[in-house]
Amino acid sequence: MKGKVCLVTGATGGIGKVTALELARQGATVVIIGRHPLRTEGVTEMIKRETGNPNVSYILADLSKQAEVRRAAQEFLSKHDQLHILVNNAGAFYSARQESTDGIELTMALNHLAYFLLTDLLLDTIKASAPARIINVSSEAHRMGTMDFNDLEGKRKWSGWRMYGRSKLANILFTKELARRLAGTDVTVNCLHPGVVSTGFAANNGVFGIVMRKLMDLGSISAEKGAETTLYLATSPEVDHVTGLYFDKKKPRESSPISNDQAAAEKLWQWSEQKVQQVSEQQAA
Repeated sequence: MKGKVCLVTGATGGIGKVTALELARQGATVVIIGRHPLRTEGVTEMIKRETGNPNVSYILADLSKQAEVRRAAQEFLSKHDQLHILVNNAGAFYSARQESTDGIELTMALNHLAYFLLTDLLLDTIKASAPARIINVSSEAHRMGTMDFNDLEGKRKWSGWRMYGRSKLANILFTKELARRLAGTDVTVNCLHPGVVSTGFAANNGVFGIVMRKLMDLGSISAEKGAETTLYLATSPEVDHVTGLYFDKKKPRESSPISNDQAAAEKLWQWSEQKVQQVSEQQAA
């Protein structure tokens, strides 16, 4: 991985942290994105110390806010003219409906639109760096997801798990549509299920989240094990020209029927473009 530039979102804990650590250990230049200043700086210094790799840096951003996604992309591009590996990993589960500062349902804002917008802002650089790879962390939770295009943000009908499943389904639809659009560019796009991983996932939801986290931990795997498929997709020569697939345990796996619906993927892409444009216009006003 020497000479490769990698960007990993949500890299201050869990599989994102392990992913960034192992990429740095293999000699890559690694940039991580995190929300919390002290934690993000601390993880960056830990990775440098553990790997002996000085080429590790960070960008602070709350990726649920589109202005911060744009600023993060600009900050990255001001320092790097190449990007070989983009790992869209940041995400969360919410037990109560919330909206981002942009007025978008928070699960979709962070888990899907951040992937969509950050990738779009960096795409010219990624294509210029080819061969390059984009890896989107999804989940088996996508199988309980549906795409109600009349109510994607759950204003009429909402539950935490329904929206989480929808956002993870959106990750796969985005992956497949982006792969189609990047055909012939030597940029691959794949997504994955990391497994049920023992991390801080869902613990941001008060007592409910703590209880749910303890129940999930009963059958969970380590963050190191959970990061294996992400790292495989980022580094293995076996997937040099593989694109548009969903992986589990380092193997391609058939995802749900709706996740393979090209019409749904195109419709989601249009909705995402409209949301990004609406926020951009609001911020410019």
